[in-house]
Amino acid sequence: MPRHATLDDIPALLAIEQQCFTTDRLSRRSFRHLLTHGNAVTLLDEDKGQIYGYVMLLFSRGTSMARLYSIAVHPQHGRRGIGNRLLKAAESAALERDCVSMRLEVRRDNPASLALFRRHGYRQFEETPDYYEDHMAALRFEKRLAPYLRADLVKVPYYQQTLDFTCGPAALMMAMKGLEPVLKLDRKLELRLWREATTIFMTSGHGGCGPYGLALSAYRRGFDLEIHVNEEGVFLVDSVRSTEKKEVMRLVQEDWIEELSQLPVLLRRGSLGVDELRQKCEAGGIPLVLISSYRIYGERFPHWVVVTGFDDHYIYVHDPLVDSEEGETITDSINMPIPHREFQRMARYGKAGQKAVLVLYRSHRRLEPLAPPSS
Repeated sequence: MPRHATLDDIPALLAIEQQCFTTDRLSRRSFRHLLTHGNAVTLLDEDKGQIYGYVMLLFSRGTSMARLYSIAVHPQHGRRGIGNRLLKAAESAALERDCVSMRLEVRRDNPASLALFRRHGYRQFEETPDYYEDHMAALRFEKRLAPYLRADLVKVPYYQQTLDFTCGPAALMMAMKGLEPVLKLDRKLELRLWREATTIFMTSGHGGCGPYGLALSAYRRGFDLEIHVNEEGVFLVDSVRSTEKKEVMRLVQEDWIEELSQLPVLLRRGSLGVDELRQKCEAGGIPLVLISSYRIYGERFPHWVVVTGFDDHYIYVHDPLVDSEEGETITDSINMPIPHREFQRMARYGKAGQKAVLVLYRSHRRLEPLAPPSS
């Protein structure tokens, strides 16, 4: 039975890395960090004190998804079923953490690993070119660990925010692209939307985007939409301390609301639960939800995500943020499964528990080009 690795196992792990990989090797520092990291688990296949292979898992805070970060079997001990044992142990460890899916990347030129994962029911869902150090492409796979899950995901494409403060524009771009496939997603559009929708101030640096500015940006591009907020207060105001900044944010929001009041945009005071969000999706809408990032990233900042689908236990979201410092990739941010109750806890921000949901719908109306013309 595979056991958990400790810091004393690092020399053996490094030896396996040296034998198994020519590029993208984990360093001593990386192993030390991951072995002492609360959201990572490393399991070893061992017999009589000799380590034959390992598998490493990463877990996302607040979600029910695991990532198989690395798996390796010493070449001298191949064809003995070690890879199968490690993979089964990894899946069991993920289920013990209440994870319902496992994701991973495999080199396109690694037939042995590809055969292993396909044999165990992993489904390829994406190919990423130039992923590894030597420019080899990665194939991305996923497996649902809980057989009762039946996720009916909306066809929402993914876009990763390129700046710390553009989660709102990135989320809006994904929703717009899901409704209008011809829309071109690029950094110019991301920054244009941010300029239109920013609240100007946050704790430091650049401002974030509240629901009213994002709503106006979507409406100007011809989308129908609803805005659901639970209070009339100034959104994101908890992120600043300066009285002057708070006043500027109040005036900006007041101006947006006045403009929205002249438009055929539904603005409702109240919050939406999971069942109501699901009804909006079934009616053709794509919701953007403001959350507190604390339950996912351990830091308190306002953050926008896009709802992509539902099942009886989980709500699925695209998270525009990829936490690369924690070893995550785009794979970890696509269709993230979050338990219903956990999502309801995180779908609020600040001391006042501000809640905001934008629901976009397709419309035949067009007030400006979907993307800026190429220069």
